[in-house]
Amino acid sequence: MPELSTQYLNEAIEDSKPFASQGNVNATIPTFDGTMKDLLGVTIITKDFEIYSAGDYKQNVPIQSTSKIIGLMLALQDFGKDRVFQTVGMEPMGDFFNSISSLESPDTNKPFNPMINAGAISVASLIKGQSVDKRFERYLTFLRDITENDELDMDESVYQAEIANGARNRSLAYFMQSTGTLVTDVEEALDLYFRMNSIMMCCNDFARVGLFLAKGGIDPDGNKLIPDHHLRTVKAIMLTSGMYNASGQFAVEVGFPCKSGVSGSIIGSVPGKMGIGVVGPAIDSKGNSTAGGALIKKLSKDLELNMFGIENTAGE
Repeated sequence: MPELSTQYLNEAIEDSKPFASQGNVNATIPTFDGTMKDLLGVTIITKDFEIYSAGDYKQNVPIQSTSKIIGLMLALQDFGKDRVFQTVGMEPMGDFFNSISSLESPDTNKPFNPMINAGAISVASLIKGQSVDKRFERYLTFLRDITENDELDMDESVYQAEIANGARNRSLAYFMQSTGTLVTDVEEALDLYFRMNSIMMCCNDFARVGLFLAKGGIDPDGNKLIPDHHLRTVKAIMLTSGMYNASGQFAVEVGFPCKSGVSGSIIGSVPGKMGIGVVGPAIDSKGNSTAGGALIKKLSKDLELNMFGIENTAGE
């Protein structure tokens, strides 16, 4: 097994970069263009706060769907598991992350899980606050505490693009309102969801979110921010649904909770060991970073991070 080091990460980046050719940059993100396709960066922060980075790890991207982890934690804090999962399910699904067809099923009237768009909008509607501004302020403060980065903020151009390209998400929200699944103000829930997706972060920030989960909800100052029973829920949902409809493949080949975003971001959380942050803007048709996904799989295999263990084939 190779030793975790900057040299190893540089080699892993070079091995994984060619996979970027299999994806494309999300053109709806205003800060993105074709020159970003081949970017790939990673940061790993261990439980002892040792930091290893390589590649384009300083590149900031909108957090997009990785925001769903933070939203779920806040909603669980505010209302508890029973109330949250009255509104959204906890089952994986095979459709795309912005599918509306599953909401029309006669067997369910709520989104399958909090990691798809409909589920995340539903969860956003549960975050407490007297206004959208207050709710977003809570969200941003919580994220800053986890990452120990007081400079994190929403990018206005990304936020405006979320609004301009939000027709599908509006359809999801209003359909949920029509079935009684979404009972709060639809536009406020959407606005908060758009803002949450528009915060800019780099690999270090993503890795710190992963580390927060890996260390049992303890922030860098040693404060316990989330109880263990909520963390178990979040990490289980990430493992089964965090990589869109490739989640099963990642659960098998990576073997620890991950969450991706269409900006090419990936948060990985290896329980009790480390947080991993990846940025690789070229994504596949499922919404996952092609080079970033290859890198996460390589790290898991090389560093023996799969929490389901590695088969002992000695003597066979």
